Amino acid sequence: MPAPTSYSRLQVRLHWITLVLILFQFVFSDAIAAAWRGVRSGTGPEPGPLVALHVLSGLLILGLAFWRIGLRLTHGVPPAQGSKLLAGLAHLGHLAIYAVLIAMAVSGAAAWFGAVAPAANAHAVLKVVLILLVLGHAAAALWHHFVRRDGTLARMR
Repeated sequence: MPAPTSYSRLQVRLHWITLVLILFQFVFSDAIAAAWRGVRSGTGPEPGPLVALHVLSGLLILGLAFWRIGLRLTHGVPPAQGSKLLAGLAHLGHLAIYAVLIAMAVSGAAAWFGAVAPAANAHAVLKVVLILLVLGHAAAALWHHFVRRDGTLARMR
């Protein structure tokens, strides 16, 4: 299958929907953290809409990650711009983001639904890793747009 020259509309929309959900998770994570402290202390989770939305959003991100991987495998993606080294780094970066998104959702679900403390610890570590990966991804996109001026960022609009 030849590589497409641009991302499909669905791929672009899923990318930005995933980003919005990730941002929601980070901005409103205090509610789930407080609920988890309640579980750990034995007083029970503090119920609330933000707790439910965190859990549901995490599961939605998991589903979107698998959907996006499926689209990459069935429809392909445009080749990365630049040298083979940069293309390889871009590919590794995307794989890392998908792996961390999946691991975060699985560890979060294990912690929340199974009260597995090590999973909660892993979830907290993965949060930092995901922040770094997303910042690196955004920095690379901006570098391509403003320094290289190669149209990479335009493919995701």
